[in-house]
Parts: sequence; C-alpha cells; structure tokens
Amino acid sequence: MSININHSRLLLLLICLSGLVAGVALPAASSAAEQAPPAVNRPALTVRTTTLREDKWARTLSANGSILPWQEAIISAQVQGLRISEVRVSIGDHVQQGEVLLTLDNFARTGSESDSSNAAQGRIVSPDSGVISAANATVGSMPKSGDELFRLIRKGRLEWHADLTAEELMLIRKGMAAEITVGEGRVIKGTVRAISPSVDPKTRYGYALVTVPDGSGIVAGAFARGTFDVSGGKRPLQSLPQSAVMQRGSKTFVLIVGPDNHVHERAVTVGQRFGDRVQIKEGLKANEPVVEIGGAFLTEGDVVQIVKG
Repeated sequence: MSININHSRLLLLLICLSGLVAGVALPAASSAAEQAPPAVNRPALTVRTTTLREDKWARTLSANGSILPWQEAIISAQVQGLRISEVRVSIGDHVQQGEVLLTLDNFARTGSESDSSNAAQGRIVSPDSGVISAANATVGSMPKSGDELFRLIRKGRLEWHADLTAEELMLIRKGMAAEITVGEGRVIKGTVRAISPSVDPKTRYGYALVTVPDGSGIVAGAFARGTFDVSGGKRPLQSLPQSAVMQRGSKTFVLIVGPDNHVHERAVTVGQRFGDRVQIKEGLKANEPVVEIGGAFLTEGDVVQIVKG
C-alpha cells in the first residue's frame, strides 16, 4: 500500500514541475516574438531609369562597294606596221581632248603636221579630256591595229558602285543623297546617278551608281562604304538607349518601374538604330520610367531602388 502512495506522489510532483517549467518558458518565447523586427522587402538591385526621348533622325541604308571610273575610253592603234617614236603621256596625266598622246615613225620623218593624211596615221590623240589610267605604249614597239595603247578616265570623273540587294534597290531613287566613307574615315557627299534594273542571279546583288565630286582625291578601285538617306531628311521619332532594350527569342521588351518600385516587362516595337539609341515605335508612353542598365539581372516583379542622376 505504501508503495502505491509513493508512486502517486512522485507522479503528482513531476506534473507540477513540468507545469512550472512551461510557465517560465512561455513568457520567454512570447518576449522574443515581440522583439523580432518586422519582415521587409529589400531591393534586388539599384538601378538608373530613363524615359523616351524626342529625336530627329534620317533613315539610312548602308552598303559596301568600290570607286570606279564614270566611263573609260580605250585608245588603240588604228594602223599597223608603224613604229612608236615618242610617247608623250603616262599614267595619271591629265590630258585634253585632241592632245597628242604619241607619235609614229612616218609622222616623225615628215615633220609636217599640216599633212592631214600623215597626221591621221602618224599620231594618236586623246578622244576626250580626262586622266590616263593605263598606258601600254612603249617607244620602239610596233602595235597591231586594235591593240590597246592607253586607257582614259573620261572627264576624270569617278563614282561609287554600291552593291545592293533587290529589296534595298527598291528604296533607292535617282538624285538621292549619299555619304561615302573612304580611307581613314573621310566622308564624301554624292548623289545617285543610276540604279540597276535587275540583280545578278548568282550573287543576288544589283548596284547603284553614285556620282563622286571632282577633286575628291580618291583612287579608282578603292573599297568604300556608304549610306543612302532613304527618308529624304530627318524625321521626328522617340528613342531609348540600346542598353534599355532587351531581346528574348522573338520578343523585344523593356522593364517598366511601377509606383511600388516593382519592375514589369513591357513588349515594345522597335525601328531603326542610330549610334547607341533605338527607335521605339509602339508599346511605351512618354515619361514612363524604364530600367536603363542592368535589366538582364532582373525578373518580373523584382523590387528595385532607383538612383538619381
């Protein structure tokens, strides 16, 4: 009997002790909960924002090509059996129409330029004014009839032969302004003189011929890049920095910063590019803040902190 009473007392004592411990621990847990700071949304990234800017650009089309003579005249021997006695011009010389380029033996022996028959056979004259671009005549040689002696760039005029696809050719018009870049960034202004009516079936390219102003100091055969002003002048548009516009697959978008500093993707339609800026045609309103740099590190709904300046 005494053993059962002792067990009962021991059980009662243990229950009282556990209640005492719980009573002490509960206030401590409650106090810790009261002291914990409230949870806050910390910004994911500090960003700078930008808005649409009003610009005026000219729509341009770029192309590569070569500087070529406007027209070349091939000057050849008209008779054979006559030896060249004197060559009066060389490559790069500027000549006038009718100027004597070389003389032949029979003309040199007669010494009379008034004799029309001797003059016709005894000398080669320039058919036009221009620049000698090739010279194959040498003193003492006996050219055959039809042999090329000289090649002449008529009037000394050069032009840019710009290679273009069929789609690009359809944007070009005669008289359209063009800028040609040659050498170490030197820019020459020209105008479209002619446009090919078809493209080469093998290369799929046609060409536009752009007149190069006299005295430009460029060399025939040089490679040149250029642009055509296909818009006919500068037109108003809205643009953003290139860094603010992103691409995912076929989707082009920007990140708008809402009033609560959450970012949201917005699809936009872009147009031409000029330097480090991109035309925005649709999808964005004026004064809407857009993440300028760092958008690639953000996802839909992220919180950002905006830095000024």
